[in-house]
Amino acid sequence: MLDLGYYFRHLRINNRIVQTLEQEQILLKGLAGSDKNSIELIYRDNFSSIQSFVLNNNGSVDDARDIFQEAMIVLYENAGKESFKLNCQIKTYLYSVCRRLWLKRLQHLGKFNTKLETIEDIIPVELELEDHEKRNDDFNLMENAMSKIGEPCKSLLDAYYMQKKNMQELALEFGYTNADNAKTQKYKCLLRLKKIFFAQYKNT
Repeated sequence: MLDLGYYFRHLRINNRIVQTLEQEQILLKGLAGSDKNSIELIYRDNFSSIQSFVLNNNGSVDDARDIFQEAMIVLYENAGKESFKLNCQIKTYLYSVCRRLWLKRLQHLGKFNTKLETIEDIIPVELELEDHEKRNDDFNLMENAMSKIGEPCKSLLDAYYMQKKNMQELALEFGYTNADNAKTQKYKCLLRLKKIFFAQYKNT
C-alpha cells in the first residue's frame, strides 16, 4: 500500500538528504586517502550513537571504542575499492556493522543467549542496506511521479500532506465550492499519482 503521508514527511528533508549524501561521498574519498580531517569528522558524527548502543547492551566505553574502530576499518577497506558504492548514510552503515560485530562478541562471551545462526538472521547488514536503498529508490520514484502529475494536483497534495491543511482550507485556497468537492478532487489526484508511481515501479 502506498503511504503518501510517510512519503511526504520524508520529502520535506529530501534535498537535505541529497546534500548530506554528496558530502559523505567526499568524506569517503577522504577516508580512503587517510585524510585526518575526514576521519575525525566521521568519528565525531557517529561514535556517540555507537557508544550508546554498546552501553545499553552490556558493554563499556572501551568496548564501544573497539567495536567502532573495527567498523571504521571495514569502512576504510571498502572505501578504497572502486566497486564499493555506499547508497545510504555513513551513520547507517557504521551502525549496522557495529551492531552486528557487538552482538557477535556478546554471543562469543556467553552474554547473548542466541545461536550464531539466529544472530545472522537478526542482523544481516547487507539486507539492511538493501532495504535502505529500496526506500530511497521508492522516494525517487514518488518524487518523479509528483513532478509529472501536474497542477492543481501537485499543489493540492502538497497542501494536504505537507502543510496539513484541512478540506475547508483546501476548498478556499483552490476555489472549490465546498469541502466535499475538495475531498473528491484530492482523491482523484491521489489515484492519478498512484497510477503514475506504480507505472514507474513496474518499469523498474
